[in-house]
Amino acid sequence: MPQTEAKYMVTQLDAVDPVKCPCGWSRRAFATPDNPVATMHYVEITADAKVHYHKKLTEIYLILEGEGFMELDGEKVPVKPMTSIFIKPGCRHRAVGKLKIVNVPIPAFDPHDEWFD
Repeated sequence: MPQTEAKYMVTQLDAVDPVKCPCGWSRRAFATPDNPVATMHYVEITADAKVHYHKKLTEIYLILEGEGFMELDGEKVPVKPMTSIFIKPGCRHRAVGKLKIVNVPIPAFDPHDEWFD
């Protein structure tokens, strides 16, 4: 019987090396060249993030730890654990405060789709 490619992926996020990002430090799961669908990032926001936007990506944030604000197109929205945010392409955004979040970019994260004014 021929070997077929698995129809699933598993990542241990705490074993993924963090990379610097506009929000702080990100551990990126499922960021492989053969996966255009979506990725999942565990992000530690250690200082106020830089305002940025994406032309193609939609992002879904889930706040896990900390309290602060999400700045969304200039509006400050208070956040705390279990707050979720749906960020459409073109929305200028940043996190304010020390937070730990899960971020799900759709389609899969592309580092060339981070834009700054």
